Amino acid sequence: ARATGYKMDTLGTTYPGQDIRSWLLEADIAHISNEVSFNEDCPLANFYSTSTMFCSRPEYIELLDYLGTDIVELSGNHNNDWGRKAFTYSLDLYKERGWAYFAGGANLAEARQPALIEHNGNRLAFIGCNPVGPPNAWAAEDQPGAAPCEDYAWMLEEISRLRSEGYLPIVTYQYFELYIYPPSDHQQRNFRAAIDAGAVIVSGSQAHFPQTMEFYNGGFIHYGLGNLFFDQMDIPVPGTRREFVDRHYFYDGRHIQTELLTALLEDYARPRPMDSSEREAFLSDIFTAAGW
Repeated sequence: ARATGYKMDTLGTTYPGQDIRSWLLEADIAHISNEVSFNEDCPLANFYSTSTMFCSRPEYIELLDYLGTDIVELSGNHNNDWGRKAFTYSLDLYKERGWAYFAGGANLAEARQPALIEHNGNRLAFIGCNPVGPPNAWAAEDQPGAAPCEDYAWMLEEISRLRSEGYLPIVTYQYFELYIYPPSDHQQRNFRAAIDAGAVIVSGSQAHFPQTMEFYNGGFIHYGLGNLFFDQMDIPVPGTRREFVDRHYFYDGRHIQTELLTALLEDYARPRPMDSSEREAFLSDIFTAAGW
């Protein structure tokens, strides 16, 4: 959308992903949270637009193809910006490609369903929800949208059930936006609750501004990864160009390591790997804010 879409229209649909493509292709399972539905009525992107009502042209899905996407998170705030028909159309595009999706669906029941993946003996369960809304972004009994968190009880119960069945739950939240590194008290409380219920990883998909991480009760929490493809060039605050791509390793039914890959947004669209000095400064800010 906006300036990022304009760059795709003028420089090529895969332009935003060219510098970090190898990171995602090297993954056995590449997960992306896509906040904007594809829409056949979506107009050409406007570089100067400041609208927060987003749509993606259907051809833009080539970027997700190019990156080797395997699983799409649908917890975002904007997937119903142009109506629920676009959400349903996007689900059809994902199904055509054989991609799994979670945290959103054709109705409330499907939105709450975890995406279950077994790979090399590891049983992974992806599940997520959106506590923020707006209400038109949420799935209803017979309408598509994101899974609402509501009181979180349904998801915590599902996390516990999945763990008891031998799955490693990976939980994502489209949480309340903060433009600071540390989490809020309620953010920390709700992310930790998922670990207490049995999650091995909890990750914040909402963050336009990257946030800290912590080890808690045997699990790993990353409160916010930052943007991937968006046009926030240090707007509205410095720091929105900084991004994480987290690479999680699993072995013999356990989460054994997370590698923090770091990127810097260029040209309103294209993240590139940070150089050593940029990475050192970024991680220093993050670890200081985390109290490490």
